[in-house]
Amino acid sequence: MQKEDWRFCKKCLVRDFDEGDLFRTMQEYIARIDEDIKTPKEEYEARLQICMECDSLLNGMCGVCGCYVEMRAAVKTHYCPAVRKKW
Repeated sequence: MQKEDWRFCKKCLVRDFDEGDLFRTMQEYIARIDEDIKTPKEEYEARLQICMECDSLLNGMCGVCGCYVEMRAAVKTHYCPAVRKKW
């Protein structure tokens, strides 16, 4: 994805953007989460897939609560804030 295209991508995650510093900071945060509270990788990816199919995802952020979905999905006790609580 080109830097100038990311603003128009409604169904992308931050990791898909070409915004190096933001992505690196988010990935560093996720990498530092204690393993005791971190979502297992397979479940994390499944959560992100659900988010990518959700109408509330916009530029990597949840339109319901405003969080970056990659950060919310990385903690196993966090949940989808949508009314139906998708995960």
